[in-house]
Amino acid sequence: MTSPFDAVMLSYDEPLADKLHARLQRVLGVKVRRLHGVQGMRRAYRLAAEVVDAEQFLLADGDFVIATEFALKAVEPLDEGVSMRVWRARNPLNGLVYGYGGLKLIRRSALRELGDAVDVLAALPGRTQFAQDIAGTTRINQSPYHAWKAGFRECAMLKRGSEYGMEEQEAAERIAAWMAGGDGEFARFALSGAREGVAFAAEAARVPAAFDQLNDPAWLQARFAAGHGEQVIAG
Repeated sequence: MTSPFDAVMLSYDEPLADKLHARLQRVLGVKVRRLHGVQGMRRAYRLAAEVVDAEQFLLADGDFVIATEFALKAVEPLDEGVSMRVWRARNPLNGLVYGYGGLKLIRRSALRELGDAVDVLAALPGRTQFAQDIAGTTRINQSPYHAWKAGFRECAMLKRGSEYGMEEQEAAERIAAWMAGGDGEFARFALSGAREGVAFAAEAARVPAAFDQLNDPAWLQARFAAGHGEQVIAG
């Protein structure tokens, strides 16, 4: 199958990343390039722009489970002035469906001009378009640590204030859903992460630079280990 778009998966340490990469290639029907273990989120995104040939390319995280019904041939190019389109993803633990962890169509040229933001891709130049279609599931609960990290980072950023311009009420509703718990493997770790993320945001509000730690894997693992011990790696 030929496509006007390239595709990239960015993975770091997700246990299921190999399987999800294979699934992504199978469903899309095209070669999906892979960047794995790159230190620094901004650096990883910028490197993604250098491994593709097309100006617009699909970008998936290492925990993204693409829906089998997603049709690459139906994807329309980005409009002028739009740097990124985000498809929604299902959260398997709390039932939320929004852009968190969703598939993206992004401009290579925009990534090369990436600015600074805690939620890294919020610093793209141009507009972000949010699609209503659901492209898959964000498999955040691959281990206790990954479930905790997802709840911690997302709720800390929502509590801080969405850099995508989300209304405060909507952010509060999403925090409430994360903190209500949920069902599924390692759900209690996502709940702990959500609670601790909200508390962290209150602390970091006095030292805004502290929010940069949300993008530091070593800091996140140390914070998790301090509260949850040996379950950093194992279930």
